[in-house]
Amino acid sequence: MPYRTAPLPDTSRLGGIAVTELELEAPDGSGPRTTPAPGSPPLERAAPPTGRRDRDDRRVFALVRLRGRPVGTVVGRIRAGDDPATVLAEQAADEIDLPVGPSPSAAAHAPRATVVVATRERPGQLARALDSLLAQDHPDFEIVVVDNAPVTTATRALVTGAAYRDRGVRYALEPVPGLASAHNRGIAEAGADVLAFTDDDVVADPGWLTALTRPFAADPRLACVTGLILPARLSTPAQILLESHGGFAKGFTERRYDPAHPPADEPLFPFTAGRFGSGASMAFRAGPLRAVGGFDPATGTGTAARGGDDLYAFVRLLAEGHPLLYTPDAIVWHRHRESWADLCGQAHGYGAGLTACLTALLVRRPALLPALLVRLPRGLAHARTMTAPRATGTAGVPGAHGTYTHPWPRHLSRLERRGLLYGPVGYVRARLAVRGVRRPWEGR
Repeated sequence: MPYRTAPLPDTSRLGGIAVTELELEAPDGSGPRTTPAPGSPPLERAAPPTGRRDRDDRRVFALVRLRGRPVGTVVGRIRAGDDPATVLAEQAADEIDLPVGPSPSAAAHAPRATVVVATRERPGQLARALDSLLAQDHPDFEIVVVDNAPVTTATRALVTGAAYRDRGVRYALEPVPGLASAHNRGIAEAGADVLAFTDDDVVADPGWLTALTRPFAADPRLACVTGLILPARLSTPAQILLESHGGFAKGFTERRYDPAHPPADEPLFPFTAGRFGSGASMAFRAGPLRAVGGFDPATGTGTAARGGDDLYAFVRLLAEGHPLLYTPDAIVWHRHRESWADLCGQAHGYGAGLTACLTALLVRRPALLPALLVRLPRGLAHARTMTAPRATGTAGVPGAHGTYTHPWPRHLSRLERRGLLYGPVGYVRARLAVRGVRRPWEGR
């Protein structure tokens, strides 16, 4: 471990937050309705007051939907005797600008897809993820589980058992450690032209795969689509801190990133890859992804680089002129890490993954160096802002609706900056470790 974990700061104010979904227009016309998020208990009407405010009030994080479509989030306080749906709906009306009309790709046919799930020694979480994937409403897809450098046979036993084997889930082994290597194995095993990737610690919304793959049919130029990632639970201080200061969500507005028309509000484009999405919810057209060599095996969790595999793929495709689309309609619920030590590791990994990704891009495609140098001054300023201790009251929840009042600990900011410095070194170490490793589809 290239860093030390500081003592846990005072998090006494970070009590658990219930996670739920709020539908503003229930199909039966009965008005707003709440349903529990995956893995969360039902949010029922609170009991009568007891006189203890800390017991009578509950904080709630709600994904707000309008006729099934996600439109934003709210963080509300439900007091004893309140009806949660009514309270949250009133808050949503004040805070969220509701969209008009469906998403541009809503009428398109969802193409056949392969879903790749990379995993390592987490059969319990994997089973929950697979159950949600098998419940997708997509008309034509397969699932490939890639067992990455296993030390036991637990994953193989789960996936090849009758419960999943007989439902069409396929097992693949990738002995080279690292998330990028596992994803490359998935590319080689895939039988479809559209490849969707998610993690073993998520639960996918039933419409996730359809929403993630449909844009490829609507726009034949697209090479990549990313989706919305929301917290499955907010029960520990670490989970709340992470979600309070960004989490993995990218908002509730569909956005297309086209190298032919660089976005005016993204001066670092295309090197601000973290703005495009994350690896827990992403899909690619197989041809362009294979053409750029897939994922760099010297990046990603499980390597010395510690991250950056998804960012590398996004920027690599954009650099070749392929557009990328972010859609909030494709939702997965992510199980954030629960402990302070895990959050410290994530903070360091964010910084390391970013600079490891940039290093990989320059090694694999040196022609990007002039464009990167032009953006370097602004990039350094952006890095300082990104890793600065975030003050109380300045962090928004996903979709920029409401605010938490929990400052980002200085220790985490320091770890992010150390990660930025470590990333290139980590990439070199990882590259030496996978020297001579070929992409699984090469030479076929």
